[in-house]
Amino acid sequence: MDRAIIISNGRCGSTLLSDLIAEEPETCSVQEFFMSVAPWSRSTEIITGQEYWQVLSSPREELQLLFRIGLPPREVRYPRSGRFYADLLNLPRILAITLAKLTDNPDKLFDGLATRVNTFPSQRVGAHHRSFLDLLAELTGRSRWVERSGGSSQITPALLENFPAAKVVYLTRGWAATATSMSRHASFQLVQLRAEMVGRHGVDPFTVGAGEDVPDEVRAYLPDRLTAETLQERGKDPKRFVGLCAFMSSQAEQALADNPPAELHTMAYEKLVLDPIRELTRLGQFLGFADPEGWTASVAHRVRTPTPVAVPV
Repeated sequence: MDRAIIISNGRCGSTLLSDLIAEEPETCSVQEFFMSVAPWSRSTEIITGQEYWQVLSSPREELQLLFRIGLPPREVRYPRSGRFYADLLNLPRILAITLAKLTDNPDKLFDGLATRVNTFPSQRVGAHHRSFLDLLAELTGRSRWVERSGGSSQITPALLENFPAAKVVYLTRGWAATATSMSRHASFQLVQLRAEMVGRHGVDPFTVGAGEDVPDEVRAYLPDRLTAETLQERGKDPKRFVGLCAFMSSQAEQALADNPPAELHTMAYEKLVLDPIRELTRLGQFLGFADPEGWTASVAHRVRTPTPVAVPV
């Protein structure tokens, strides 16, 4: 089984890249899996298959909040016909985006995975991740998988440790444009908020225990108090997100320097937009596609020059 991981800060064309890779017939393009289980992706604990499935089939707290305040990420693809649609607050984390991007019937794939994953042996969480993604490729009839999660830069050390043989694509984009795009996206507004509160007060609003005393500023951002208006107001200042980009990039680049993968391919969003034929062909060759030139010819027209954005100063 060929394995590859795309590492990026997010808001840099990574979703487009995953959508294009999905057009390669032998490749399972897995979207938003690692970030859907973060920070659990860093865990080194040994658990059973049943315990692993309990997490995969549970709702993600951050997504529950965004549903509650009416700001669900537009990447969510779970269909209206799905059996969980009437209760999105309890939507299993792997159904929201990951499975829904792979099939028109994600519930059926979810049920098939449940049967198999529950039989996984006791092993480290990282080994469960490898087994799960291999199984996902198998059940979708593909010979390789390529995982891509927006914001995965921040968990690069764990990804390199858990997948030492995987090919790694490092996708970058200029911080100014990335920060502006992040400032308009509810998920990254939430990421930036949590990072800022940890940096200023040493407290993550999402990990505060019941009855725990916290600074007044943090209290306003507790999950049961946060509102859409508060989150969107913070997004009006793109400069907040430049620091987030810098932090995430430093996490990825330090990890790549400390633990270089066996095979690494770097891509810049700006070069992809400027010359999609060249950049996509090189990517297809790196990933081992049977016909990288043919794949590129069929998808390159979907790469479009983005609308200019204001630069934070």
